[in-house]
Amino acid sequence: MSKLPNCPKCGSEYTYNDGTMYICPECAHEWPQDAQAESGDDEGRVIKDANGNVLQDGDTVTVIKDLKIKGSSLVVKVGTKVKNIRLVDGDHDIDCKIDGIGAMQLKSEFVKKI
Repeated sequence: MSKLPNCPKCGSEYTYNDGTMYICPECAHEWPQDAQAESGDDEGRVIKDANGNVLQDGDTVTVIKDLKIKGSSLVVKVGTKVKNIRLVDGDHDIDCKIDGIGAMQLKSEFVKKI
């Protein structure tokens, strides 16, 4: 039995191959078989907004749904414009400052690029 690589996203050991792709059944992450050596590179990381547009440091985005701020009664409203974002590693992949609220981390799935 051949040893398949662990999932680069969640670390699961239960990956399987389907044609030319590896697939993780736990998080549904898919990656090409020839990319297993590149999995540790940050330069290969691509962060996309809710519409599939590629985000970069310094972009301006808008929030697409009301976001409650944990531990506070504040809410980031739909349509809030966020300027000069910074992309980071982790679950919340955008660092930014929002007027009236301050420094925050957002998930890219809740924003769209302007």
